[in-house]
Amino acid sequence: MSANAAEFGFIRRFLYEKSAIQVGADKDYLIESRLTPVLRKHGLTDFGGLVRRLRANGSDALSVDVLDAMTTNETYFFREPAVFDQLVREVLPNLMSTRAASRRLHIWSAACSTGQEPYSLVMHMRERLPQLRDWQVQVLASDVSPSCLAQARAGVYRQLEVNRGLPAPYLLKYFVRRGLDYVLKDEIRNAVEFRALNLAGNWPIDIRPDLVLMRNVLIYFDLATKTAILGKVRKVLAGDGYLVLGAAETTLNIDPAFERVTQGVYRLRNAATNSRKGSSR
Repeated sequence: MSANAAEFGFIRRFLYEKSAIQVGADKDYLIESRLTPVLRKHGLTDFGGLVRRLRANGSDALSVDVLDAMTTNETYFFREPAVFDQLVREVLPNLMSTRAASRRLHIWSAACSTGQEPYSLVMHMRERLPQLRDWQVQVLASDVSPSCLAQARAGVYRQLEVNRGLPAPYLLKYFVRRGLDYVLKDEIRNAVEFRALNLAGNWPIDIRPDLVLMRNVLIYFDLATKTAILGKVRKVLAGDGYLVLGAAETTLNIDPAFERVTQGVYRLRNAATNSRKGSSR
């Protein structure tokens, strides 16, 4: 079951138009390997049938499965541990200082995949910033993949997944063994709200986040899409808030409104002024 050049070309354009995912011609093998199971699931015998269905109705269940299959979902608990330590050591305490009056924090984990990132942060805040238990802390997490969101909401992880980055004390304290799987306790799972959101589309979020985690996702987009996404971050981020990117990502030469605070952490250039305003929130 193989596609021809025209079919590969259509699928690449479809992926870009629907999600801004860029797949080069040198990655046609990836399209073939990831979408072959989708064809079988939908009773299609070849890629020509897939293309015809997508042309006829680009928003049905098939298109959702195509986008889901082509989304890169690499993640694990406490990915880049130094980032989480910096969040609880510097970033969150700074935000807490300027929000002492309202005692409210809004956090958004964008492109959260199967949920390890927001759950890692919630567990770390419980351990390192126990005073936040008396605060109103809203943690929103989003992803474009329905299958990833389903696992994230369930909070169920395999042995291999909890072995990747999760400290043993956290596993013992916050998870329950169920057969071969590990299930997050409700106190952690209920602390995160998951929503479907395409970073390249509209952002139907109703919070003004103080902290946005958008790590290891911009690398999959072209410059125009990165510029557009960072522009939307500017519109929703609290004026004195923080944006956290992956180690291989930067706002440099993309959006001059941001300045680097330290490795992977950015703020708007007028954050110092906005910080004084934020103190009354």
